[in-house]
Amino acid sequence: MTTPQQGAYFAAFSLDGKDLTKSAINGVRIALGVSGAAALIIGVLITFWPKGAAAGIAVLLGIYLLIAGIAYLGIGIFSRGIGGWARVLDIILGVVFVVAAVLAFTNLSGTAAVLGVFLGILVGIAWIVEGVVALVQLGDSRSKGWSIFFGLLSIIAGIVLLFSPLWGAVLLFILTGISLIVLGIIQLVRAFTFGKGIVTPA
Repeated sequence: MTTPQQGAYFAAFSLDGKDLTKSAINGVRIALGVSGAAALIIGVLITFWPKGAAAGIAVLLGIYLLIAGIAYLGIGIFSRGIGGWARVLDIILGVVFVVAAVLAFTNLSGTAAVLGVFLGILVGIAWIVEGVVALVQLGDSRSKGWSIFFGLLSIIAGIVLLFSPLWGAVLLFILTGISLIVLGIIQLVRAFTFGKGIVTPA
């Protein structure tokens, strides 16, 4: 049961059209519509054209590596206020970043695959750790049966993902796309329905 204090707390973070002017409602609608459309478009691209979406992510990574590499090279070459060894390290790091950017741009599919494997390994490790934590905290759990089930399932899923990180990453990628489609549709519905029927000051 929600106490008056909790109700006031949640009310402070709620968004009620009755408390907004017409221009503010229109602003909220635009924000919801833009974010919903963006989520929907990205979700459709990820779900139905995963290779293209992965290549796009690889391009963004390549751009980041190139910009970071140029920045480090600039610091190493033109910064006179730092020590000689620090400048050398900056130059080396800049060269490594630029080379990595060139490799990323010349083999986008390979870069996307490496990112997928890396993501799969990270998620696999996270699931194993989460499962171990769930089993360790059994004493604080009200439902030990469900906690044991969740912990074992999380550990098994993490181990499976570690042995096939690329396939796991592809599955996570597609699930992310589907989730974005659902969230985008919900946001668009909210954009069309928010503040309907409310008489507000201009």
